[in-house]
Amino acid sequence: MSKDRDSEGPVFSGQDARQGEIILRTRTRRIIFIAGLVGIVVLALLMSIAAH
Repeated sequence: MSKDRDSEGPVFSGQDARQGEIILRTRTRRIIFIAGLVGIVVLALLMSIAAH
């Protein structure tokens, strides 16, 4: 069973696919993003405390 390259979706070069950018234009988006980062750290701390 062979697939056509057209049905696989777009093809990007390594240079184009490598660099991403986080765009946080509004204050609400910045707050949600930072809260998510803080939440990950708190979760990691709680799990390490619970493991002991």
